Amino acid sequence: MSGKSDDYQIDISEGVVLIKNQNTTIGYSRFNDLGEVEYIYVNPLYRRQGFGTLLINEIKKIKGPIAKVHDPISPLGAQFFQGIGLGDTLNKDKES
Repeated sequence: MSGKSDDYQIDISEGVVLIKNQNTTIGYSRFNDLGEVEYIYVNPLYRRQGFGTLLINEIKKIKGPIAKVHDPISPLGAQFFQGIGLGDTLNKDKES
């Protein structure tokens, strides 16, 4: 990750992990009690720097393994989850 941990802070509240610095929100994720990722977002200026993985790792610390990733997932988001080994958690409830 390009940013040092003293360049940003992580705030965790009920069902939300937020990464921010003094100027902006870097990224956030919402999760539920079942360990399902309901939403994840990383500011485009901070993508491909490890912040998405950091969000997922913080959820894992709280809830354990990621059970499922909810729709909607963009093509870039699906690529991210595949890349970090969570492709099998993507919502497969849709008809093919």
